[in-house]
Amino acid sequence: MREPGLVLGVDIGTSSSKGVLVDSRGAVVARASRPHDTSRPHPGWFEHDAETVWWQDFVALARELAGDHPIIGVSVSGIGPVLLPADGSGRPLRPAILYGVDTRAYDEIRELNRQFGEESIVERGGSALGSQAVGPKWRWLAKNEPDVFERAKLFLMASSFLVLRLTGEYVLDHHSASQCDPMYDLREARWAPDRVAAIAPGIELPRLAWPTEVVGSVTAEAAAETGLPQGIPVTAGTVDAWAEATSVGVTAPRDTMLMYGTTMFLIQMLADPRPGRGLWTTRGAFPGSYSLAAGMATSGAITEWLRDLVGGEFGELAAAAAEVPAGSRGLLMLPYFAGERTPVPDPDARGIIAGLTTSHDRADLYRAALEGTAYGVRHNLEAMREAGGGTGRIVAVGGGTQGGVWTRIVSDVARIDQEIPAETIGAAFGDAVLASVALGREPDIEAWNPVAEIVRPGADADVYDEFYPHYRDLYRSTVDIAHFLARKNSLAFMPESSRQSRLR
Repeated sequence: MREPGLVLGVDIGTSSSKGVLVDSRGAVVARASRPHDTSRPHPGWFEHDAETVWWQDFVALARELAGDHPIIGVSVSGIGPVLLPADGSGRPLRPAILYGVDTRAYDEIRELNRQFGEESIVERGGSALGSQAVGPKWRWLAKNEPDVFERAKLFLMASSFLVLRLTGEYVLDHHSASQCDPMYDLREARWAPDRVAAIAPGIELPRLAWPTEVVGSVTAEAAAETGLPQGIPVTAGTVDAWAEATSVGVTAPRDTMLMYGTTMFLIQMLADPRPGRGLWTTRGAFPGSYSLAAGMATSGAITEWLRDLVGGEFGELAAAAAEVPAGSRGLLMLPYFAGERTPVPDPDARGIIAGLTTSHDRADLYRAALEGTAYGVRHNLEAMREAGGGTGRIVAVGGGTQGGVWTRIVSDVARIDQEIPAETIGAAFGDAVLASVALGREPDIEAWNPVAEIVRPGADADVYDEFYPHYRDLYRSTVDIAHFLARKNSLAFMPESSRQSRLR
């Protein structure tokens, strides 16, 4: 007999939101998804409207999935870290500034490094400041939108915004907080009040909790809007990638998750913190846990851009790319189309396609894009080893695992085995796991989500070993040109007043 009652997991992603209902044995009873847009008002800016994207997606998914099902718990996750300033009632004051793909706060990163000292920031918070950090985005807001900054009383992320709307509780999980550099003390697992006061004075800090903690229950108002039962427990939630790691059992030290999505994201679990440069050291999803994380600014975003540029469907392009020999007939792509996050923290890096001739076609370009992101994966895995992490089991998740072409290329380029789980819906399933833990169900992930396939390196690995050093050299030899072009691009799209200020 299956235990009665289902848990609802909902994840807010960059380009879509997903929801699942899961029973006590880990079976997905129902699933749903909703696409949404990401606003890009200026080059390097990425934003979401919290009401029309986050909340309306959640409401639609909850209503579609709830029906007559006996739902007994809810957990949510979302893109992060992000900055959503809100007034004292939790009403958003502007669209949310997204995670590391948003590179607007480059000047503020340098300013905060001077103010607090780079070594001190790394030692206390675990990570060097980069486009992923929330602190510089706060400083940008204070300088560029002072009216919004003055009215801001709360700050929210996708998961904590949903928790607030569902329960009325103002809470943030420890993992999300640990990406608010330099505002969180990694080893003490608490806010760093002196730095919060220097960066965001007057802001009420959210209560901290672990993603597996029940932090409140669905209010009558939220129940009426979502169709969920009033009074059912809601967990603290977390950032999507950490929920996804939980969904595939990446919880033991040296376990690594490789997430194929709009961006490529890697999480490796640690037994103890390893602060350093180039990667992010954070708190994990469970009490006492740590993780080493890396994130490329683009991956699936490049393939989407290429599809829109040359036409065709993803399946068609992937099939054509599979017929192209390793090395893309002499093409090499640097995948820094939105700057880069790790292990090259450079928001002004730019994408490069080297070796183009008139004989190349769209299949060659598509394969070069897949190979370029694979070289980035290898670079990040090498950085993790250099930072003191390890190479244990690697589990691949996300939409990019479908079809097999991309995962085969990554295994060849990085010379790694990748486990592909049976359930790849990702963070929403991880949310269901977290909710189940909070309810005391102790899910067995090996039974809930067994390994369906292992992708191993093949003969093309030797070809990619020859290309890889040139991939590493491509950034170093073009960085000055890329920065010049990035500045020209930014100035071209800037409002006139800001352009004149920057030129001065």
